[in-house]
Amino acid sequence: MAITTRLFKDKLPISLLGLGTMRLPRINSEASKIDDARAKEMLDYALAHGINYIDTAYMYHEGDSERFLGEALADHDRASYYLADKMPIWMAETAEDVERIFNHQLQKLKTDYIDFYLLHSQNKANFEKCKALGVYEFLSRKREEGAIRYLGFSFHDTPDVLQEIVDTYAWDFAQIQLNYADWEIQDARRQYEILAENKIPCIVMEPVRGGALADVCPSANERFRAARPDASIASWAIRYAASMPNVMTVLSGMSNMEQLEDNLATMTDFKPLTEEELALCYSAAHDWRMKDVIPCTGCRYCMDCPAGVDIPAMFALFNDYTMNKARGRYARALTDADPATRPHNCVACGMCAEQCPQHIAIPEKMAELAKLEAKLVKA
Repeated sequence: MAITTRLFKDKLPISLLGLGTMRLPRINSEASKIDDARAKEMLDYALAHGINYIDTAYMYHEGDSERFLGEALADHDRASYYLADKMPIWMAETAEDVERIFNHQLQKLKTDYIDFYLLHSQNKANFEKCKALGVYEFLSRKREEGAIRYLGFSFHDTPDVLQEIVDTYAWDFAQIQLNYADWEIQDARRQYEILAENKIPCIVMEPVRGGALADVCPSANERFRAARPDASIASWAIRYAASMPNVMTVLSGMSNMEQLEDNLATMTDFKPLTEEELALCYSAAHDWRMKDVIPCTGCRYCMDCPAGVDIPAMFALFNDYTMNKARGRYARALTDADPATRPHNCVACGMCAEQCPQHIAIPEKMAELAKLEAKLVKA
C-alpha cells in the first residue's frame, strides 16, 4: 500500500497529504527557532513515505521555516518533491519590496524555482494591495521565466471576495480553510464550490482547525471511537477534507512524529468518507459549536439586574460567539451595547441565580464574560 496521490493538471502526481511547515518542532516552547534534528527526521520520513508536497511561507517560525527547508532538502533530489511558498503582501510597500522578498525566498530555500507559489492570505484589503503593486503581473513574469511553475493564492474572506479574485485573474490553484466545522461556520462549502465550478484545484489548509478537531468534545469523540475504534479523532477531519473530489492535497502542520505517522496511515490506501461517516462529522461539528453554550432560554426571570447588566442579552451575544467562533463579531456587538449593560458591571450579588429556572451559575458566568470583554473592548 502507498500514500494516495491525485493528478494535478493531468500530469503531476501530488500526494493527498501535504507537509505544512508552520508548526514544526521547536527547540523550546518559548522560541520560534526550529529543532532542526527532530524536524529533519520528520521531513525525511515524510518524503520516504510518499509525501511530495511541502508548504512553507516567509513568516512561518518568524522566517526560520524557509531557512530550515533550504538546508534540510539539500540532500534530496529537487525533482522528488514539490515546494510551495507564498508572497506576504502585508510586508511589502512597493513593487521593489515584492521582488526583494521573492528573491530572498529563493535564496533561503536554496533553489532557483518554486513549484507552487501563492499570494498569501488574500482578503479584500490584501487583494486590492496586490493589484495596486502589480503582484500578479510580476509573478506571472517569474512563471514565464521558470522561477515559478504554478501560480495560486491562499484565502481568508467571504465567498463574494473569493469570486472576485477568481474572476480577476487566471489561477492554477487556490488554497482555502476547509474542515467539517468551517463547512458552515466560514461557508467553506461555497468557497469550495466556487473553485470547483471554475475548475481550480483546491488545496486544503487547517483541516483539523489548528488542532481543535483532534479532540472535539466528549460526546463527539465517543461517537467517532464507536464508529472506528482504531482511528484517531484527528483522522476523521483529515479524511473529511480529502474526501472532496476537487481537493488536490490536504496540508497538515504536523509537530511530531506521532502526528505524521497517524496522518500517513490515514492517507495510505485512502478511502473517502461514506454518507454515514459524513453525517457523523456534521453531528460532531454541531456538538463542538454547542459545547460552551450557556443554556439560557431568554426567559428574563433573572431581570431586572440591580447592577444594570442585561443578562439574557449578554448571554445571547456570547452564545452567538461560541456557536460561530466569530470573535470579531462578538467584539463589535459588545462595543455597540450600552456599557452599563455589559458583563463587567456584575457585582455577583446572586439574586439572578436564585431566580434562574435553568440553574445557571450566573455570577460565575458573568465573571468569565467580563474577562473576555476586557480582552476585546474597553469597558
